[in-house]
Amino acid sequence: MRIQRLTCALLIATAVAAPAPDETSDSLSELENLIDQAKSTQEEILDDQTTTKRAQTCTLNNLTVRRPWGTLSKSERKAYTDAVLCLQKLPAKTPASVAPGAKSRYDDFVATHIQQTPFIHYTGTFLAWHRWFTFTYEQALKNECGYKGAQPYWNWGLYAKDPASSPIFDGSAYSMSGNGEFIPNKGPIVLTLGDFDPVYLPAGTGGGCVTSGPFKDMQVNLGPVSLPLNNGSVLTGTGLEYNPRCLKRDISAKVNSAYANATSIVNLILKNKNVNDFQMVMQGVPGSGSIGVHGGGHYTLGGDPADDVFVSPGDPVFYLHHGMIDLVWWTWQNLDYKNRRDAISGTGTFLNSPPSPDTTLDDVIDLGYAGGGPITMRELMSVHDGPFCYIYSPI
Repeated sequence: MRIQRLTCALLIATAVAAPAPDETSDSLSELENLIDQAKSTQEEILDDQTTTKRAQTCTLNNLTVRRPWGTLSKSERKAYTDAVLCLQKLPAKTPASVAPGAKSRYDDFVATHIQQTPFIHYTGTFLAWHRWFTFTYEQALKNECGYKGAQPYWNWGLYAKDPASSPIFDGSAYSMSGNGEFIPNKGPIVLTLGDFDPVYLPAGTGGGCVTSGPFKDMQVNLGPVSLPLNNGSVLTGTGLEYNPRCLKRDISAKVNSAYANATSIVNLILKNKNVNDFQMVMQGVPGSGSIGVHGGGHYTLGGDPADDVFVSPGDPVFYLHHGMIDLVWWTWQNLDYKNRRDAISGTGTFLNSPPSPDTTLDDVIDLGYAGGGPITMRELMSVHDGPFCYIYSPI
């Protein structure tokens, strides 16, 4: 049951240290300063390339600026959600012989993630793969659905104490839809792995179908592969069959405050000096009984499909979450750009099981029917080189 073991490991993986307390005000200010510092570094690099007249397709003048959801205007937010809804109406490119349940272009991305999950978590490609995946999704919104903006991100630390009331989840027409309908008396999500003690994640304040906002009528088509439930059981399947159902969420302030608060983000960026430590702490070190910021964001959202590691892109908030994951990596890279730009560590399989060669900068990433085409790791290491030309702003 390798899939179940893999899922459990992904769920309970964590940093070596205990969850960081959320010292909101000071930590949020420090995080904003770190983002500003990273932004200045990137701008200086691009300015230097312009001054020295080095050939460069990405310049200060054509950078796309990715911003947090809450700073977008109402019209900008609606343009984004309209584009997502458009993508959900376009026909899939994935053949039915590959994924019978993929019914839309949106599903193409979900199917790709389902198929590649064992090779893109706890591997040397984790960060770059998800950077390319999120970017390719952004390009589909632009090129296939006429979206004119940039991919927004979800700063988990900003709303850690009450994510459900944030502009992302308040359920308005300008949100990413609200929480699921409240289901009382839910038990915790119980996560187990081998001989380690179980980890209990507290239930959120929803659990049922999303009833408000742009995605209240959204149909989830794919999954489950391994979906933990509040009664301690796990729903399993291939994930690729047609399984139409509503979008469910179970937003948890307790998970957000414990594992994806501003202090946790700042500590991740500042306390890990090499990429192996950085990406392990981000994803979590298996067996220490907690979840890291990567899991913290996913399980703050909760529900179906967000709680299923394989199928998690089935909730549109996935891409705001991984926008933040990419921002954190970008910030970390730019604190020591010369040494961290091309830093990678790991192999091509989950925790090197089964054993596989070390990931190299010449390894190729291919998102299949999601699009984007084959591309090397080397081309994905900088957000202003290769296919990329974007920057992050804290506001």
